[in-house]
Amino acid sequence: MARASEASQSSANWASNEPGSGGLSHLDDHGAAHMVDVSEKVATKRTAVAAGVLRTSAHVVALISTGGLPKGDALATARVAGIQAAKRTSDLVPLCHQLALTGVDIDFTVGESEIEIIATVRSTDRTGVEMEALTAVSVAGLTLYDMIKAVDPAARIDDIRVLRKEGGKTGRWARP
Repeated sequence: MARASEASQSSANWASNEPGSGGLSHLDDHGAAHMVDVSEKVATKRTAVAAGVLRTSAHVVALISTGGLPKGDALATARVAGIQAAKRTSDLVPLCHQLALTGVDIDFTVGESEIEIIATVRSTDRTGVEMEALTAVSVAGLTLYDMIKAVDPAARIDDIRVLRKEGGKTGRWARP
């Protein structure tokens, strides 16, 4: 039971960052968007883990696993795409800070008719890396879809979420 209380307190800490409009740090008192000034924050080790799922057919998963897709090695291509996406997050998400990433890992768990995509992103910086992890998962999923759409146009990418993050003054957070 103490663990649920800790998770609740941790979520409260994450939700109460720098008050702006409604407590959202990217909005000023008038509701206008702005990039948060992190110049006064101390650089600390930051880690975020995100995941998502590509849902397809068992036949397509078998093609991916055996290298039978016409476009080539889908998992290797998606891994590189996810890493590249993490590095380019600030170019894609308007209010994201440009960060010096120290590591990006993209892993896959292959199921019968789905592939889970897991991204772990690390940095020593003044703001978190959860957007980089989410972007890595999203683009890896899009790349997998691109590589299988000819054999399964009904495939879909689902359940993209942050699993856990740590670092900075608010410490650790994990999805309950």
